[in-house]
Amino acid sequence: MKFYKHLYVSEDIGKKKEKIIRNMKSGKYPLTTYLLVLTEEGENQLEFYSASLLRQGMLYEEDIFVVGLASGYEDAVYLVEEIIGEVYEKTGDVDIRSYIRDQEKK
Repeated sequence: MKFYKHLYVSEDIGKKKEKIIRNMKSGKYPLTTYLLVLTEEGENQLEFYSASLLRQGMLYEEDIFVVGLASGYEDAVYLVEEIIGEVYEKTGDVDIRSYIRDQEKK
């Protein structure tokens, strides 16, 4: 699992971000946390999953590039909207994948 260096977080995550990341890297996945993941190919550029899917082995850590953390489904939806808005505002396009890759290189 890799985390985006400009990680997006919902308001409820806020100050708990570092602790959540530490826990996830050590194999402890908070049940109410959702991961916003950048996909490598396909139509969907972003997907979000409950961290509990990692506990169940339904997702594999090595395949995940986390660009955001949200505290619940609704916050994940709002965070996706925020990311799309930022990308559009800065680029005039909604190519999230390219934008995040460019930002990661800087």
